[in-house]
Amino acid sequence: MFAICNLAIVPLRFEPSDRSELVTQVLFGETFTILEQKEKWSKICLSTDGYEGWIDNKQFTLITENQYQKIQQKAKCYCADLIDYVTGNNTLLPVSLGSDLTFLEFTDVNTQQLIFDGNIITGVQPKSNLLQTAFLYLNAPYLWGGKTPFGIDCSGFTQMVYRLNGYFIPRDASQQAKIGEPLSFIEESEAGDLAFFDNEEGLIIHVGIIMENNYIIHAHGKVRIDRLDHLGILNTDTGRHTHKLRVIKKIIL
Repeated sequence: MFAICNLAIVPLRFEPSDRSELVTQVLFGETFTILEQKEKWSKICLSTDGYEGWIDNKQFTLITENQYQKIQQKAKCYCADLIDYVTGNNTLLPVSLGSDLTFLEFTDVNTQQLIFDGNIITGVQPKSNLLQTAFLYLNAPYLWGGKTPFGIDCSGFTQMVYRLNGYFIPRDASQQAKIGEPLSFIEESEAGDLAFFDNEEGLIIHVGIIMENNYIIHAHGKVRIDRLDHLGILNTDTGRHTHKLRVIKKIIL
């Protein structure tokens, strides 16, 4: 079975319970396959990154396989505003940055005849555009599993910045660290590359986007800009290192 998210920001949970851990969020317009159904919950697999979790049955709309395939084959179109609205048929629905508007042009899916008049972004953008997008998330509060300017985690931040520019990377920092070309030194990096950080056990636990002149933008407490050196992230407020550098990856050559 196939479905689409018809609400703004829907939680995807580890277990079928409102009290369960938030693993990620499903934004308006995102599609997915249904793996298992219960009375009140469905286990789903997101189309964009294969992430799995449980979603409330009241928070999505079923679509046919044909409709699902049409949406997948169409070039993605995203909301480029921090917050805007889709309207139509006495409906006023808020949508956030990164919401997927691709399905709106398919009348058999967009049965409410929803219209979006805000700014959009589509197609593959130059690598130089990554930081411009990243700055839109500045000061967004840290939220484990979050994907929006109203709450976002470190890997959700990097994934959404890349996605909005037409590049699809995995959801988790440990997964993102497995792709791309490793660099030996910070000096070899350029703006838009990803820096990964590990814990005492050697597990990748954090990721950020490298800026020019040894700065980094990342989600830690909030989306913020700090210094980056060969040891890791140097907090500009405290003057202390907060994360230990493990590897730098060039995702876009």
